Amino acid sequence: MNAEAPTSEAGTRLRDGPELIKATKPFAVEDRARSWRELLISLACFAAAEAMALAAPWLALKLVGMVLAALLTVRLFIIYHDALHGAVFVKSRAGHAIMWLIGLWTLAPPPVWRETHDYHHKNNCKLPGTAIGSYPVVTTRMWRRMTPRERRTYKMARHPLFILFGYVTIFMAGMIGAAFFRRPKTHWPNILALALHFGLIGLVAATLGWTSALTGVVGVVAIACAAGSYLFYAQHNYPEARFSDRQRWTYTGAALEASSMFDMPAIMHWFTGNIGYHHVHHLNHRIPFYRLPEAMAAIPELQNPGRTSWHPRDVAACLRLKLWDPSKKRMVGWSDLTLG
Repeated sequence: MNAEAPTSEAGTRLRDGPELIKATKPFAVEDRARSWRELLISLACFAAAEAMALAAPWLALKLVGMVLAALLTVRLFIIYHDALHGAVFVKSRAGHAIMWLIGLWTLAPPPVWRETHDYHHKNNCKLPGTAIGSYPVVTTRMWRRMTPRERRTYKMARHPLFILFGYVTIFMAGMIGAAFFRRPKTHWPNILALALHFGLIGLVAATLGWTSALTGVVGVVAIACAAGSYLFYAQHNYPEARFSDRQRWTYTGAALEASSMFDMPAIMHWFTGNIGYHHVHHLNHRIPFYRLPEAMAAIPELQNPGRTSWHPRDVAACLRLKLWDPSKKRMVGWSDLTLG
């Protein structure tokens, strides 16, 4: 680095590129015993919550169980996501067998999740090319050149209702349906996931009734998908996010300037598997979820990220973002768009 390299407030030189990634490597080491402990505790809690959602005698308790099971599904999905990144359960047949079941339960089997998510990590906030494995983003100039049909499709994909109903729009239609019709030989597990999902709904409805089917299966997955869909949106669509064209894009830049720190209470960090430390995850996806806070605390370059949260003000600020404006170097909403 030259003498004009950026420095921290304390005056120390800030690392970038391979040097910064190298600094994260001590944290990209799995503690296998802890991985199993975190997984088994999560599965036990999920089983208890599911039992409540399915068999509690009162609807209020069923609903409590449904919400808890949904939050635990998010946590299990993050563990699954880490396993597919090679961060946990590396070369563990038993671990990966459980991961397959989690992938089927969450309507994101390993082949389709790995295909889309790996692309996302290699192209995070790169223009053009962000749509696969993520929400589409176009520039204000590209928007002006789009046809009416293209604009309608784009608006729909970024609409808050599209995110809220991610159970149908993103997971069933996108992860399951579109991927299978695109490459059926590769994505045959999608049909298995769909069969398992509707089979569970039918089995529970036949044995415990439709209320239990709705609170124990449909509601759980729907809430988990909605939470996951919004988390994924806000992690890269927040006011401070910076998109780049292909010539200027860098891997570390996308991690530090286009991946948020999602602030939330400690209990929600637990339920979401620390995925809120998203800038750390994008810098090195082999850091296990339980070591992300440790890495952020130890590396100065990771301690001043763009931030968002569950606060309604921050949610509204993220949802209003629609287009990247290269002249303003920020995301803008429809009201900021000047058609010239």
